[in-house]
Formats: sequence, C-alpha cells, structure tokens
Amino acid sequence: MPPARSPFVRVSREGDAVWLTLDRPERLNAVSLEMRDDLWGALTLLRDDPTVRCAVIHGAGDRAFSAGADITEFGSAPAILDAREARHARDLWGVMSTLPVPLVAAIHGFAYGAGLEMSLYCDIRIAADDARFALPEVTLGYIPSAGGTQTAPRHLRRSDALRLVTSGDAISAAEAFEAGLVHAVVPREALLETARAWAERIAARPPEATRAAKRAVIEGIDLPLADGLALERRLAAALGRAS
Repeated sequence: MPPARSPFVRVSREGDAVWLTLDRPERLNAVSLEMRDDLWGALTLLRDDPTVRCAVIHGAGDRAFSAGADITEFGSAPAILDAREARHARDLWGVMSTLPVPLVAAIHGFAYGAGLEMSLYCDIRIAADDARFALPEVTLGYIPSAGGTQTAPRHLRRSDALRLVTSGDAISAAEAFEAGLVHAVVPREALLETARAWAERIAARPPEATRAAKRAVIEGIDLPLADGLALERRLAAALGRAS
C-alpha cells in the first residue's frame, strides 16, 4: 500500500483554542479536493467538540494565507465531477458558516478567491501588513462559488463588495482595513501572536455565552428586527440572563 499522505490541514491545540494550519505552502495553500476533505474533517471536529472555545485559521509558509481554489484541477473532467459530488455530499462552507465556535483568521500574503471567502466565514480577521485580498474569479470567466458574492456584502459596503466581485482587482491590507474587511493590520512578525492574543481572550470567556452571542448575530441578521429580538431573548433566557 502507498504511504498515507500528510494532511493538508494540520490541527493543533493550545489550551482551549485549536489552530488550523493550511499546509500546502508550495501551492500557496491553494484549496485542492484533498485539502477540502481535510478542512471538512477539521471543521467537523470543531463543531463536535464542546471543549473547544475558539479556533484560529492561518496559512503555512511565507507567501499566502490561501491563493484560492487549486486551478490545476479545473482542467480535468473527473476532478470537476469529483468536486461537484464532494460539494453535494459535504457542504464545507455551510458548516463553516454555522460553526458555533468563534473563528479567528490570521491572514498574510495572498488571500484570493476561496482563501478570502474562507476568511469571511471567520468572526475576527487579523491581517499582516503584506496581505493582499481579491476575488479574481471574473478574470477567469466565472464567479466566486464559495459564498463570496453573499458574504462580501454582509461585511462590506455594497459598493466595495461590488468592486471586489466585478473587477477582480486586489486590495492591500490597509485598504481592507479602511473598508472594514479586517479588524486589525499588524506587522507580519506580530501576526500570529496577535491572533493568539485574540483567541486566548475569547477562549477565556464563558463558552456558553460566546456561542450564544455568535448564534444570535448569525441567525438574527437576516430576520426582521422583532424576530431577531425574540431570538436574543430566548438565548438570554437559556443562559439565565433575560432582561
């Protein structure tokens, strides 16, 4: 039998926080079908482990958080069929969007396509000063397909979201901060320690409260205000803190 391959998403734990490392640096951490499988496994681990209080996602190597989908797989009909089957069987982005655990993205280098989209499912985004952000799919003749057309306008002004998805142009970390895409920009050498500080601070909070607060925002944002307030009251009552 051939030797088992190393996972393309490494999972490690620091106290109550879990670190997910996208680990294909020679391919700029591009999301292949195999990395997708590994990411699915890591995210379901987070979903199903009640002892995890926060998670950090970052990219291995010096050049990228993730440069997006691995376009070398696009030219193969079997790969396209495999991707379609995997998408139906495993709603990776659906799992990420409903994950109860707070997520921190530590972003350096390229965050393009699915890499940027992945970060948009995170709750906190910290960027190194060398980070670059883009949804370049239109330049290749298609559109974002990991949720970018829907998540970008939920984080950005409509005009800024349209700029990203229709031009395909990249923006700098400073521009991303100005647009509200990231919460902080730090020197590259401070990126992981900054993300670690955020993760430790969140993990120190009562986990039932952080999960309930995240659920209230995620589920309530698309509800009419009255329904959202009712959701908040139910969650607060469940914690014994109803006003």
